[in-house]
Amino acid sequence: MPAPVPIRLGVNVDHVATVRNARGGRHPDPVKAAELAIAAGADGITAHLREDRRHILDNDIVRLKDAITKPLNLEMAATDEIVRIARRLRPHAACIVPERRAERTTEGGLDAAGQAKHLRAVVRDLAASGIRVSLFIAPEPAQIEAAVALGAPVIEIHTGAWCEALAAGDAMAAEAEFERITRGAILAGSAGLEVHAGHGLDFLTAERISSLPEIAELNIGHFLIGESIFGGLAEVVRQMRSAMDRGRAASAVKAGGAR
Repeated sequence: MPAPVPIRLGVNVDHVATVRNARGGRHPDPVKAAELAIAAGADGITAHLREDRRHILDNDIVRLKDAITKPLNLEMAATDEIVRIARRLRPHAACIVPERRAERTTEGGLDAAGQAKHLRAVVRDLAASGIRVSLFIAPEPAQIEAAVALGAPVIEIHTGAWCEALAAGDAMAAEAEFERITRGAILAGSAGLEVHAGHGLDFLTAERISSLPEIAELNIGHFLIGESIFGGLAEVVRQMRSAMDRGRAASAVKAGGAR
Protein backbone atom coordinates (compact mmCIF):
# COMPACT_ATOMS: atom_id res chain seq x y z
CA MET A 1 0.00 0.00 0.00
CA PRO A 2 1.49 3.41 -0.93
CA ALA A 3 2.12 5.89 1.88
CA PRO A 4 -0.66 8.49 2.26
CA VAL A 5 0.02 11.93 0.86
CA PRO A 6 0.80 14.15 3.88
CA ILE A 7 -1.66 16.85 4.85
CA ARG A 8 -0.33 20.26 5.88
CA LEU A 9 -1.24 22.19 9.03
CA GLY A 10 -1.41 25.98 8.91
CA VAL A 11 -1.64 27.61 12.34
CA ASN A 12 -3.51 30.91 12.56
CA VAL A 13 -1.98 33.24 15.17
CA ASP A 14 -4.65 35.97 15.04
CA HIS A 15 -5.89 35.43 18.57
CA VAL A 16 -2.47 35.66 20.13
CA ALA A 17 -2.63 39.24 18.84
CA THR A 18 -6.18 39.55 20.20
CA VAL A 19 -4.89 38.87 23.72
CA ARG A 20 -1.98 41.27 23.24
CA ASN A 21 -4.23 44.05 21.97
CA ALA A 22 -6.63 43.67 24.89
CA ARG A 23 -4.01 45.24 27.14
CA GLY A 24 -1.61 46.83 24.68
CA GLY A 25 2.14 46.45 24.57
CA ARG A 26 4.01 43.57 22.98
CA HIS A 27 2.98 40.49 24.96
CA PRO A 28 2.00 37.85 23.92
CA ASP A 29 3.84 38.10 20.62
CA PRO A 30 2.23 36.40 17.58
CA VAL A 31 5.67 36.02 16.00
CA LYS A 32 6.89 33.99 18.97
CA ALA A 33 3.71 31.91 18.76
CA ALA A 34 4.37 31.29 15.08
CA GLU A 35 7.93 30.16 15.77
CA LEU A 36 6.74 27.79 18.52
CA ALA A 37 4.04 26.36 16.25
CA ILE A 38 6.54 25.71 13.45
CA ALA A 39 8.96 24.03 15.85
CA ALA A 40 6.09 21.78 17.00
CA GLY A 41 5.15 20.68 13.48
CA ALA A 42 3.14 23.41 11.78
CA ASP A 43 3.73 23.58 8.03
CA GLY A 44 2.82 27.26 7.73
CA ILE A 45 1.40 30.29 9.51
CA THR A 46 -1.82 32.12 8.73
CA ALA A 47 -2.66 35.68 9.83
CA HIS A 48 -5.69 37.81 8.94
CA LEU A 49 -4.99 41.50 8.44
CA ARG A 50 -8.48 42.90 8.91
CA GLU A 51 -9.50 46.36 7.80
CA ASP A 52 -10.23 47.34 11.42
CA ARG A 53 -6.94 45.80 12.67
CA ARG A 54 -8.77 44.11 15.53
CA HIS A 55 -5.98 41.59 16.08
CA ILE A 56 -3.09 41.29 13.59
CA LEU A 57 -1.40 44.61 12.83
CA ASP A 58 0.59 45.67 9.80
CA ASN A 59 3.89 45.33 11.59
CA ASP A 60 2.98 41.79 12.67
CA ILE A 61 2.82 40.78 9.01
CA VAL A 62 6.18 42.42 8.32
CA ARG A 63 7.77 40.66 11.30
CA LEU A 64 6.19 37.30 10.48
CA LYS A 65 7.42 37.50 6.90
CA ASP A 66 10.95 38.24 8.11
CA ALA A 67 11.06 35.77 11.01
CA ILE A 68 9.38 32.50 10.11
CA THR A 69 10.94 29.67 8.14
CA LYS A 70 7.67 28.33 6.71
CA PRO A 71 5.14 29.86 4.29
CA LEU A 72 3.06 32.82 5.44
CA ASN A 73 -0.59 32.80 4.37
CA LEU A 74 -2.21 36.25 4.55
CA GLU A 75 -5.98 36.15 5.01
CA MET A 76 -7.43 39.33 3.56
CA ALA A 77 -10.47 41.08 2.21
CA ALA A 78 -10.37 42.08 -1.45
CA THR A 79 -10.06 45.81 -0.72
CA ASP A 80 -7.72 48.22 -2.46
CA GLU A 81 -5.82 48.98 0.75
CA ILE A 82 -5.17 45.37 1.74
CA VAL A 83 -4.32 44.35 -1.82
CA ARG A 84 -1.70 47.11 -1.92
CA ILE A 85 -0.22 45.88 1.36
CA ALA A 86 -0.14 42.28 0.15
CA ARG A 87 1.55 43.24 -3.11
CA ARG A 88 4.18 45.22 -1.20
CA LEU A 89 4.92 42.52 1.41
CA ARG A 90 4.53 39.51 -0.89
CA PRO A 91 3.55 36.69 1.48
CA HIS A 92 3.76 33.18 0.10
CA ALA A 93 -0.03 33.00 -0.20
CA ALA A 94 -3.12 35.16 0.19
CA CYS A 95 -6.53 33.73 1.06
CA ILE A 96 -9.32 36.11 0.06
CA VAL A 97 -12.15 36.05 2.60
CA PRO A 98 -15.40 37.97 3.07
CA GLU A 99 -15.24 40.56 5.82
CA ARG A 100 -17.81 42.59 7.74
CA ARG A 101 -16.83 44.88 10.58
CA ALA A 102 -19.83 43.81 12.70
CA GLU A 103 -18.93 40.10 12.63
CA ARG A 104 -17.01 38.38 15.42
CA THR A 105 -15.27 36.11 12.95
CA THR A 106 -15.66 35.19 9.30
CA GLU A 107 -19.26 34.03 9.09
CA GLY A 108 -19.42 32.38 5.69
CA GLY A 109 -17.73 31.79 2.40
CA LEU A 110 -16.80 34.36 -0.19
CA ASP A 111 -19.33 34.91 -2.99
CA ALA A 112 -16.82 34.28 -5.75
CA ALA A 113 -19.56 33.85 -8.34
CA GLY A 114 -21.37 37.06 -7.47
CA GLN A 115 -18.20 39.16 -7.16
CA ALA A 116 -16.37 37.70 -10.15
CA LYS A 117 -15.74 41.01 -11.91
CA HIS A 118 -14.01 42.58 -8.89
CA LEU A 119 -12.22 39.41 -7.81
CA ARG A 120 -10.76 38.74 -11.25
CA ALA A 121 -8.61 41.87 -11.02
CA VAL A 122 -7.59 41.09 -7.43
CA VAL A 123 -6.55 37.53 -8.26
CA ARG A 124 -4.64 38.77 -11.30
CA ASP A 125 -2.80 41.51 -9.39
CA LEU A 126 -1.83 39.27 -6.48
CA ALA A 127 -0.65 36.52 -8.80
CA ALA A 128 1.43 39.08 -10.73
CA SER A 129 3.25 39.80 -7.47
CA GLY A 130 4.15 36.14 -7.05
CA ILE A 131 1.47 35.45 -4.43
CA ARG A 132 -0.43 32.15 -4.51
CA VAL A 133 -4.11 33.03 -4.29
CA SER A 134 -6.77 31.07 -2.46
CA LEU A 135 -10.52 31.77 -2.25
CA PHE A 136 -12.35 30.96 1.00
CA ILE A 137 -15.65 29.57 -0.24
CA ALA A 138 -18.53 27.29 0.64
CA PRO A 139 -18.32 23.85 -1.01
CA GLU A 140 -20.91 24.73 -3.64
CA PRO A 141 -20.46 23.87 -7.33
CA ALA A 142 -21.17 27.44 -8.46
CA GLN A 143 -18.47 28.83 -6.18
CA ILE A 144 -15.95 26.18 -7.15
CA GLU A 145 -16.62 26.80 -10.84
CA ALA A 146 -16.19 30.54 -10.24
CA ALA A 147 -12.80 29.92 -8.57
CA VAL A 148 -11.65 28.01 -11.64
CA ALA A 149 -12.87 30.75 -13.95
CA LEU A 150 -11.12 33.42 -11.87
CA GLY A 151 -7.79 31.62 -12.16
CA ALA A 152 -7.27 31.01 -8.44
CA PRO A 153 -5.15 27.86 -8.03
CA VAL A 154 -6.43 27.10 -4.51
CA ILE A 155 -9.71 27.12 -2.62
CA GLU A 156 -10.26 26.85 1.11
CA ILE A 157 -13.54 25.20 2.02
CA HIS A 158 -15.45 26.92 4.83
CA THR A 159 -16.15 24.18 7.39
CA GLY A 160 -18.06 26.34 9.87
CA ALA A 161 -21.56 25.02 9.12
CA TRP A 162 -20.42 21.43 9.67
CA CYS A 163 -18.65 22.24 12.94
CA GLU A 164 -21.59 24.29 14.20
CA ALA A 165 -24.04 21.46 13.47
CA LEU A 166 -21.84 19.04 15.39
CA ALA A 167 -21.59 21.45 18.33
CA ALA A 168 -25.38 21.80 18.37
CA GLY A 169 -25.79 18.02 18.47
CA ASP A 170 -27.61 17.93 15.14
CA ALA A 171 -26.17 14.74 13.72
CA MET A 172 -28.34 14.73 10.61
CA ALA A 173 -27.40 18.27 9.63
CA ALA A 174 -23.75 17.58 10.41
CA GLU A 175 -23.67 14.54 8.13
CA ALA A 176 -25.36 16.50 5.37
CA GLU A 177 -22.75 19.24 5.69
CA PHE A 178 -19.89 16.74 5.69
CA GLU A 179 -21.29 15.16 2.53
CA ARG A 180 -21.42 18.62 0.97
CA ILE A 181 -17.77 19.20 1.91
CA THR A 182 -16.83 15.79 0.50
CA ARG A 183 -18.57 16.42 -2.82
CA GLY A 184 -17.08 19.92 -3.03
CA ALA A 185 -13.56 18.64 -2.37
CA ILE A 186 -13.92 15.97 -5.06
CA LEU A 187 -15.29 18.47 -7.58
CA ALA A 188 -12.55 21.00 -6.85
CA GLY A 189 -9.83 18.39 -7.06
CA SER A 190 -11.15 17.09 -10.37
CA ALA A 191 -11.09 20.69 -11.67
CA GLY A 192 -7.39 20.96 -10.88
CA LEU A 193 -7.69 23.11 -7.76
CA GLU A 194 -5.67 22.52 -4.61
CA VAL A 195 -8.15 22.14 -1.76
CA HIS A 196 -7.69 23.50 1.76
CA ALA A 197 -10.24 23.65 4.57
CA GLY A 198 -10.80 25.53 7.80
CA HIS A 199 -13.06 27.29 10.30
CA GLY A 200 -14.22 25.89 13.63
CA LEU A 201 -12.08 22.74 13.48
CA ASP A 202 -10.99 20.90 16.63
CA PHE A 203 -9.10 17.64 17.17
CA LEU A 204 -12.02 15.38 16.22
CA THR A 205 -13.23 17.32 13.19
CA ALA A 206 -9.68 17.85 11.93
CA GLU A 207 -9.04 14.12 12.15
CA ARG A 208 -12.19 13.30 10.21
CA ILE A 209 -11.76 15.86 7.46
CA SER A 210 -8.13 14.80 7.05
CA SER A 211 -9.50 11.47 5.81
CA LEU A 212 -10.60 13.20 2.61
CA PRO A 213 -7.66 12.63 0.24
CA GLU A 214 -8.44 15.77 -1.78
CA ILE A 215 -7.76 18.03 1.24
CA ALA A 216 -4.14 19.19 1.12
CA GLU A 217 -4.12 21.62 4.05
CA LEU A 218 -6.08 22.65 7.14
CA ASN A 219 -5.85 26.14 8.61
CA ILE A 220 -6.75 26.24 12.30
CA GLY A 221 -6.48 29.06 14.80
CA HIS A 222 -9.04 29.81 17.49
CA PHE A 223 -9.24 26.26 18.85
CA LEU A 224 -5.47 25.86 19.02
CA ILE A 225 -4.89 29.18 20.76
CA GLY A 226 -7.72 28.50 23.21
CA GLU A 227 -6.46 25.01 24.06
CA SER A 228 -2.93 26.31 24.48
CA ILE A 229 -4.06 28.10 27.66
CA PHE A 230 -4.38 24.66 29.25
CA GLY A 231 -1.77 22.58 27.46
CA GLY A 232 0.76 24.97 25.95
CA LEU A 233 0.88 25.89 22.27
CA ALA A 234 3.63 23.48 21.23
CA GLU A 235 1.88 20.48 22.79
CA VAL A 236 -1.50 21.42 21.32
CA VAL A 237 0.03 21.79 17.84
CA ARG A 238 1.65 18.37 18.22
CA GLN A 239 -1.71 16.87 19.21
CA MET A 240 -3.39 18.47 16.20
CA ARG A 241 -0.64 17.24 13.92
CA SER A 242 -1.17 13.70 15.28
CA ALA A 243 -4.94 13.90 14.83
CA MET A 244 -4.57 14.99 11.23
CA ASP A 245 -2.01 12.27 10.52
CA ARG A 246 -4.37 9.64 11.96
CA GLY A 247 -7.13 10.87 9.69
CA ARG A 248 -4.91 10.80 6.62
CA ALA A 249 -3.63 7.32 7.47
CA ALA A 250 -7.23 6.10 7.83
CA SER A 251 -8.01 7.37 4.33
CA ALA A 252 -5.09 5.37 2.92
CA VAL A 253 -6.29 2.20 4.68
CA LYS A 254 -9.81 2.74 3.32
CA ALA A 255 -8.49 3.33 -0.19
CA GLY A 256 -6.36 0.20 0.01
CA GLY A 257 -9.33 -1.90 1.11
CA ALA A 258 -11.40 -0.57 -1.77
CA ARG A 259 -8.98 -1.85 -4.42
